[in-house]
Amino acid sequence: MTVSKRTALLWWVGGLIAFAITLTLHAPLVIDGVPGGILDHQRAPDAATVDAIQRAWSNDGLLSSAATAMISDLIFIGIYGIGCVLAGLYYRSRRSRVLSGLGWVALASGLVFLVTDYGETISQFIQLRNFAGDDQLASFASTLRPIKMAAWIGGFLAVLAALAVERFSMIDT
Repeated sequence: MTVSKRTALLWWVGGLIAFAITLTLHAPLVIDGVPGGILDHQRAPDAATVDAIQRAWSNDGLLSSAATAMISDLIFIGIYGIGCVLAGLYYRSRRSRVLSGLGWVALASGLVFLVTDYGETISQFIQLRNFAGDDQLASFASTLRPIKMAAWIGGFLAVLAALAVERFSMIDT
């Protein structure tokens, strides 16, 4: 599959923009009862913790804001994850071993990010829509969280490093 650099970077940068928007939508969810906001919901290990977080949001009239934030998260995940995959496909086809290696890292990170963050966020969203925590969904989401964070960081750094190597390298890329 041939991917243009322009297409890959449009998706990847678009994902970063979507991430900034998503963070803005998450900000109102940081309240006294939920000091970590959406992050507390993501790392909630059980139904009781999810229920306490959702009750606090409900008491502050933030359930629809939480739903909007989670929907924006689902959109961001797709755009950014596809951006990493496309950038990975582009860079893995370069002649430079360094760029090719970074491409493989971006590709793998993007795929892992898509699967883990969708799994986490869908699990959260189901609990929010049901207004009931679920031990299995909470445990699943909190287990995926560190994996998706590592994949996000890995994809980000791989694409950033590939851009830097491509820009500043004397190697035939």
